[in-house]
Amino acid sequence: MNDKNFKALPIQLSNKLIAEIKEGNSLFQQPVKENGMPAFVKPINPITGKGYSAMNALILGMQRHDDPRWMSADAARYAGNWVKKDEKGTLIEFPKTSDIQAIRTAEGKVIKDDAGVTQTKTVEFDKPQRGQAFLFNGSQLKDMQPLDEFIAKQDEGQTLSPNERAAKLIEDSKAVIIHGGQEAYYDKQRDAIFMPEPEHFENETKYFQAAIHQLAHWTGHESRLNRPMEGKFGSLDYAREEMRAAVAAILIGGELKLGHNFGQQAAYMNNFAKILKDEPFEIAKATRDAQKISNLLLGTTQKREQKQAPEAVGFQKGDEIAYQDTTYKVLETYKTKSIKVEDADGTRKVLKPEYGLYKSLLDAKANPREPEMVLEEEQGQSQEQGQNQKIGR
Repeated sequence: MNDKNFKALPIQLSNKLIAEIKEGNSLFQQPVKENGMPAFVKPINPITGKGYSAMNALILGMQRHDDPRWMSADAARYAGNWVKKDEKGTLIEFPKTSDIQAIRTAEGKVIKDDAGVTQTKTVEFDKPQRGQAFLFNGSQLKDMQPLDEFIAKQDEGQTLSPNERAAKLIEDSKAVIIHGGQEAYYDKQRDAIFMPEPEHFENETKYFQAAIHQLAHWTGHESRLNRPMEGKFGSLDYAREEMRAAVAAILIGGELKLGHNFGQQAAYMNNFAKILKDEPFEIAKATRDAQKISNLLLGTTQKREQKQAPEAVGFQKGDEIAYQDTTYKVLETYKTKSIKVEDADGTRKVLKPEYGLYKSLLDAKANPREPEMVLEEEQGQSQEQGQNQKIGR
């Protein structure tokens, strides 16, 4: 990746989004493909069963595959699958906090053992660095489990329909929703969502899609995620918030298998394209915020589901939990609820329930997701106060 012509991944993503917006076929504009399938299918690693972080999920979802499964060539090979001839991978990024490097002498010569094997060491980074990988979709791989079998197994135990899951998510949020009128919007001053009556919509799914989009705006209130939401309608600051809500609705719709529908997209596309052109790294910030939105809304539902299923709470011997840049395996569980774990480097430790890592692993087990790259905050964000309290019209 040292090619001078290589562009950073957020720039690549921004350029592709701009091109699709101009063609009118972006995920914001065309939520359903010609074959009737959702334009965005939630990407998943079929080996670990885990999803991908928001920016990576958007990148993979923009490939428009019906198959949700994605793996690296190496992971596929270990699983007994192979990349088909002439298939090209899709680049993603992930945070690396350590690296395995060869041990060298003072003169820089690699040290090998008696068998000629290079000796290595694990180097910890002061700050997370960008790791990159090329992933291949299940449709690009040989000898994969039939897709319908994989999806059927994925859906085992799920008794609720997508619309029922959406209704539960909305109910669990405890957001105030007032029905009536012709507009769907969030009023920050009143901290309430205003929605037309359900019968105003083409069908029940369209109603829930619109409600979830407004619920994404609702998370920005100062008592929740506290995002800047003061831009006037039609302004670039207003469009930034719309971009975050739109991406979050795509992620949540993919999770619930509800799909998404950015009903007022035409009003924002020019501003979306301008932001992505002038500030291509804004997409990294927008997807990071969208991840927080979806985590908050989906987490509320998942935590309630966990209370209804006590067997899903806590650790079990043999659990393998992806967290940060490594995987922790639970070696032992104790009556005190403490656990002994081993990370991918072979480091073992005992964690007590009051430890931060213990709580983080418990949350990662309940809400398995690829960690999001932490980007440095850019200074100078507009703090201008606007008069319009309607958001997401």
